Amino acid sequence: MLSAIRAFLILDPLILLATALMGTVSMVVSIFDSSGRTQHRVARAWARILLGIAGARIRVEGGERIASGSSYVIVANHLSFMDIPVILAHIPVEIRFLAKRSLFKSPFIGPHLRRAGHLPVEREDVRASLKSMAEAAQIIRNRGISVLIFPEGGRSPDGMREFREGAAYIAIKAGVSAVPVALDGTRQILPMGSIHMKPGEVVLRIGDPIPVDGLKIHDRHALTEELQRRVAELAGGAYRD
Repeated sequence: MLSAIRAFLILDPLILLATALMGTVSMVVSIFDSSGRTQHRVARAWARILLGIAGARIRVEGGERIASGSSYVIVANHLSFMDIPVILAHIPVEIRFLAKRSLFKSPFIGPHLRRAGHLPVEREDVRASLKSMAEAAQIIRNRGISVLIFPEGGRSPDGMREFREGAAYIAIKAGVSAVPVALDGTRQILPMGSIHMKPGEVVLRIGDPIPVDGLKIHDRHALTEELQRRVAELAGGAYRD
């Protein structure tokens, strides 16, 4: 999320202005709203502004599969920095992100991340990573929020990468459904390595939520494989040149 914001700042003066303005608003409202709900609404507004500046036309397929107010682990492919604004603007649940735990120690961004309800994770140490994912799962369950995860671990310039198991682990531990989501067209609007956005159509395809009732942590590999299969099916020709 933060790397996407940094990338947007070099793209367009309007994006710089919108990001600075909405970021300031988010910081101010976070002082008065510890739930993160208002900050999420600000983030959705920011996302819509960015998509408008980019000239992106969004078509959502399967939006009826998401129940507003429910909690999910949203699992998506990752093509472009535009993926986050598309999902933020068009999936009507309280979305939070995973962020490196070290960022929460920053005197400037740390308090805002905590008040916004984003989830700290430890990525360098396996044991600490499992502990932080378990803590994230508990937060999802207790606060009734959703989390967006790109299990490829980064943007893909060609085909889909193998999914990591963190999303499945968190979904099982939190006891919430995992939702396969695919984006198609964001790479054409903002390709990897480019700072120039182009107008175009983006399709956001939302699959059927996968319930985790009865699943145990040792089932995370099978769930990860199923999520990758479904996301790949939804993505279709998303990786065309």
